[in-house]
Parts: sequence; structure tokens; C-alpha cells
Amino acid sequence: MEAERAPRKSRNFLWLFVIVLVAVIWWFWRPPSEAAHHTAQADDVAAYPGRIVVDFQDGVSDARVAEIAAHVGIDLQLVSRQSLDERMYRADVPAERVDAVLAALSALPEVEIAEADADVQLIEPLGSGIGPLPGDPDDKWAGFPNDPQYKYQWHLVQIGMPAAWKKADGKGVTVAVIDTGVAYENYKNFHQVPDLAGVEFVKPWNFVANNEHADDDHGHGTHVAGTIAQATHNGIGVAGIARAVKIMPLKVLSAGGSGSVAAIADAIRYAADEGAQVINMSLGGRFRSRVLEKAVKYAHDKGVVVVCAAGNDGQKRVSYPAAYPGAVAVAATQYDETTTFYSNFGPEIDVAAPGGNTQVDQNGDGMPDGVLQNTIVVGDPTQDGYFPFMGTSMASPHVAGVAALIVGEGVTDPDAVEKILEETARKPKGGKMDAIRYGAGIIDAPGAVDKARADGGAWQLALGLLVAGAVLSQARRRAGIAAGPLYLVGALVGAGGLFFLPGIIGRGFPAWDIAVFGAAAHGNPLFYSALAPVLLAVVGGGARWLRGLVAGFSAGVGAHLLFHMAARTADIRFIPGSTLDTLWLGANAALCFLLAIAALRE
Repeated sequence: MEAERAPRKSRNFLWLFVIVLVAVIWWFWRPPSEAAHHTAQADDVAAYPGRIVVDFQDGVSDARVAEIAAHVGIDLQLVSRQSLDERMYRADVPAERVDAVLAALSALPEVEIAEADADVQLIEPLGSGIGPLPGDPDDKWAGFPNDPQYKYQWHLVQIGMPAAWKKADGKGVTVAVIDTGVAYENYKNFHQVPDLAGVEFVKPWNFVANNEHADDDHGHGTHVAGTIAQATHNGIGVAGIARAVKIMPLKVLSAGGSGSVAAIADAIRYAADEGAQVINMSLGGRFRSRVLEKAVKYAHDKGVVVVCAAGNDGQKRVSYPAAYPGAVAVAATQYDETTTFYSNFGPEIDVAAPGGNTQVDQNGDGMPDGVLQNTIVVGDPTQDGYFPFMGTSMASPHVAGVAALIVGEGVTDPDAVEKILEETARKPKGGKMDAIRYGAGIIDAPGAVDKARADGGAWQLALGLLVAGAVLSQARRRAGIAAGPLYLVGALVGAGGLFFLPGIIGRGFPAWDIAVFGAAAHGNPLFYSALAPVLLAVVGGGARWLRGLVAGFSAGVGAHLLFHMAARTADIRFIPGSTLDTLWLGANAALCFLLAIAALRE
């Protein structure tokens, strides 16, 4: 009797240890506290005189919208051709009627939000362009990258890109640039800047002109896109961070650098619906908008990392949308790693990144210390050059680019991406660390990539081995077959792979979806489920010598799913909301464990 109790206690201990480890993983990977970084501010807007925006319930019919418009006495128009699904409209109303119209609309059950539309501006200052930089076009670096003007891109060195380029490129990830557009095509008087040739652009939309040509007539958006994904190691110009990502150009700001909250909210939802995994917004305003806040939440809840510039007032006031929960607010540093004179600050700041300062040359290279990229001449889309800009507008795309590298490594939950950015951020060299100015610190690209790849893999493998031991112990309560070395191989492949190695061999089986479908489809339910273990059991379960492999693989996959359930690092495709993701992962993990136990029993 005592001999029988001892194995039972051992089995119970193993399962208890697994439960404790899952709890530790949840604690270790828990999302950052929104309250710690995002505080409430006054709920008001700087409005276009007489313009309102109305966000209806998604299921409201066209007939009901027309009926409401007639009843209130306004002419409701879609914000763009893309806003029909979310039922977002705007209208021009005489100034003396605005309050009454908003009150009447807000009282209707079909209306989620009715408010004055707000003006949003570029995050200024830009700095000054210096035209084509001096230097021999053949003056290439001996190593990587060979772009001749990379020697002026101190900002890429500050975040560790020379090491990060060796580790990741963001392949398969889509980054939406919500800005003045991007010089990505030759169309009418617009042209593609030469250093963006070879970059893949997807699903552009112009929310100003309401068409599919999101060309840049200002220069700001192209500069931002260049920092994220400028063609790198192409022997010309300059380099970018995530050189293999796709850019989704979304134009919401005019040639003058201004736009409306309604258009920006529309663009955010469009980006989330059309497959963007990262959004960069180097724009902002001083006042809250419920429509814009709802759009940021919508994107965040769909698994999109939303990165925003903090603002350039040099004051303790983070701009919106950066200050909203669900957004990563970015402050700006200069060459010496102090925060810049213009960078806004406050408790909402999450991280800092290079924004530049064109008023100084601290590194003595003969060039103003701005962030250097290839863009059009400001206001003239027919001409381009290499221009050093400054601003939190320039800091934000550094973070968006590194976020894309993290997503490319398989961490797709936006809270988990933010957590990695913050936990790997470093203190400024020789400077005083001030959380309201730096947030968690200056982003570290290679550290972020390493953490995304190795931390998750190590935890997955450790959990996989523990689960495999617990399953084996449970199965042996009855007469079980010998597991053998194939059991261990199956658990290794299913759970974490050789996490310290790159490529498919360094990932657990569910993460092989990246190799099959690309990073954009990571979290595919065909892989993040019990489907593969079930199919393997059907094919090989009849052969006694393969049942150890089936059992080990099932236990490993179950552990991988259990890890993601606790850590919330993967957003499962086609399954809305984190709660349903958790239920899906938990149910499929349990099915994997039952299958493993069954495979081990005679």
C-alpha cells in the first residue's frame, strides 16, 4: 500500500509543479499595467467649427441612418469609402446647433459616440532638409549594410541595429504608416523615392482624397516609412530597421500636415481589419477624442501594436493618441542619449528612441544630428533627397520597426510586445534615468529580438519537459508502453524546439506556421490547436513503436499551447478577443494531454 501511495504522490507533485510553473509564466509575462503609463486627462476636443463625427452601432441599417439624419436635420456622409463597415459618419452643422445636435444623437441607442470632430497635426518640429548629402556613391561600408550614407545614421547605432540586423528582418510583418502618405509609386506628379525601391507596399488608402493612391505630398510620412523599412544593403542612400517588412501607406494628413480625428480613426480600423500587425502614428493633438480612443482600443484588441509619438511641446503633457491605453508612447533622444528639448514627457511615456536634434552636431561628423532618411522635398512630391529631421515623429518609427522585428519572431500579442520593448530597454549612457522622460529606457533592438526568441522558447521547452514527465507518470498508473527516446524527441519538437537556434528548428511546432504562412499569419489555428497531434495519432498511432512519438509530440504541443495561454504572447487568427483565445488554447491543450496519455497506454 505504501509503495502504491509513493508513485501517486510523485504524480501529484509533477502536476502541481506544472500548475505552479504556468502561474509563474503568467506572472513573468503578464501585460504591463495600463494604469502605470496612461492617466486620464480632460475629455474635450479642439474642433473643426461646425463639424461633427458620429459613430453608430455596427449593425445599424442604411435606412435607419438616413432616418436619424432626417430626424435631426443633418446631412450625414461617410468619413471615407472604408468607413461603411464601422458605420462612421460626419456632418457639417451650423455652430449654433452643434450642442443640440450632439445631445440629440447621443440620446439614441443606435449611436455609440457623437462628438465634435477634432484637428490633428503632424508632431512638429521637422528640422531642416540639407538636400543630397556629400560623399562618393561608391563609398560603401565593408560590412553590412553597404548604404553609403549609413555613416550618418547614428540613430540606428543607438538602438543597436548593427547587431539586430544579424538576428531578424521582420519578414512577413505588415506595418501601417498613418501619416501624410508615402512616396511609394509613380503616379501623376508623384514618384517613388529611389531608396524605397524594392520595399513591398500593400493595401494603400488615401483618407483625404478618398482613393487608393496614398502618395505623399508633404515629406513627413515617407521619412517615417524610411526609418521603419528603408531598403537596406542596396548600395545606395541609407538604411532602415525592419528591412523585410511590408508597408501599408495610409494618408490621413494633407500637404499642410493636418487632418481630422474621424479620418485617423477610420484609418486605424482599416489597418487593423486589413492585416496590419503594427501601426505607427507620428501625429497627435492636445485633446481627447472618444472616437479616436475607441479606434486605438479596437486595433489593440485585434492584436495590433499601436506606436505613437509623444509630442514636441517640451512639456509634461503627452499628446493623443499616444496617451491612450493600448498605445506605446515614445519620447525622443538625441546623440548623447539625453531626451531632447522638444520631447513631451509624463507618466504615459513607455519608451524612448532617437528623435534627433538638427540644432547640434554632437558626434562631429559635419552633419546636423537629425534622423536621416530619403524622402521628398517638403511640399514638392516631384523631388527627393536625404534629409535629417527631428521630432518624436522620428522616434516613434524606430519603436515601430523594432516592434515589427519582435512580431516577426512570433510574439504577436500587443501587450507582450510592449512588455518586451520595456523589459529590454536600457538606461542612457552617462545620463540620469528619469521614468517620466524615458519611460522604461531607450529601446534595444538586439535585446528585444533575443528576448522574443529565447525567453519564450526556454519557457516552452521547460514546460514541455515537465508536462511530458507528468503525462508519462499519469499514463503509467495503468500498464503503459515504454516511451523510449522518441517520446523525448516528440516533446522537444512540439514544445520549444532548440530555442537557442534560429529558423524552424529553434521553434516549437505551433510556431512553424511562420515558416509555412509567414509572420503575418502567426497564430494560425491549424497549428495552434490539437489538429496536428490528432492527425499524427491517426497516421502513426497504430504502430506500437510510433506511439511514443505521438504521445511526446502531443504533450509538447499541449505545453506550447499552455504557455501561450498563460503568457498571452500569440494572438490566434480568426478568433476575436483575448478571452476566446485563452479558451481556445486551454481546450486544445487539454485535448493534447488526453491524447498523449491515451497513446502511452496499452
